Amino acid sequence: MTIRVAVTAAAGKMGKAIIAALTEQADLQLVAALGRPGAAYLGEDAGRLAGGRNLDVPVSVDLSAALTLADVCIDFSPADAALAHLHAAAAVGCPVVVGSTGFTPAQVQEIQQLAQRIPLVVAPNMSVGINVLLAFLPQMVAALGESYDIEILEAHHSQKRDAPSGTALALGRAAAAGRQGQLDELACYDRNGIPGPRQPGSIGFATLRAADVVGEHSIWLAGAGERLELTHRASSRRNFAEGALRAARWLQGQKAGLYDMQDVLGLRPHPGVE
Repeated sequence: MTIRVAVTAAAGKMGKAIIAALTEQADLQLVAALGRPGAAYLGEDAGRLAGGRNLDVPVSVDLSAALTLADVCIDFSPADAALAHLHAAAAVGCPVVVGSTGFTPAQVQEIQQLAQRIPLVVAPNMSVGINVLLAFLPQMVAALGESYDIEILEAHHSQKRDAPSGTALALGRAAAAGRQGQLDELACYDRNGIPGPRQPGSIGFATLRAADVVGEHSIWLAGAGERLELTHRASSRRNFAEGALRAARWLQGQKAGLYDMQDVLGLRPHPGVE
């Protein structure tokens, strides 16, 4: 069976990577590519825009038509645009893979409500490697114990809008779960000035933005006389694109609900996320 795919933000870094990866898959077909209203690239062939062969799929702004044609939509738009796309998808019953980050708490609640109507995979990072790390980090933190300090370092390209990254926050939540706590209660995002000694049990974050860094995340688990470092480095966006396509396949036939890559990869005993 061929799965028909619509891709939003087709001219973005991830949009192009997804389209390029999709064209190499025998079971996936790009049927619609969406862009920003008024953009100069509208009407261009999506395959050519992504640096590949002609696919006879012009980039358009007709979201309703795209969602009607597609079996699944893949969305890496900015948060506000992604939420609008989800409302449109819910209206026509189209499943969506969402890789967008930077959602506010109120927007997260909206997404949870929309997931009662359509199946959604929402993940700040589609990388298989990162999601394996997310699955096992709580166990590692719990095993090491309260005496180990936790620091999360992340680096991305200079155009990334949100900080810390959605992936860094997901790692923080996984680490907090290992201590049976909530990230909101443990996170330390700012150490400017003279904040005093490190608060025991806190989870620190450091953010770097530079040039064309695709994405790097490190977790320091530091105890007396030793430090365990867990690092994931993305050398290209291809790994995120492959993960998104894997999620698109997995969504076929799923019931309405809010899922993430842990579900897609079979790393959670029971489907669904909180």
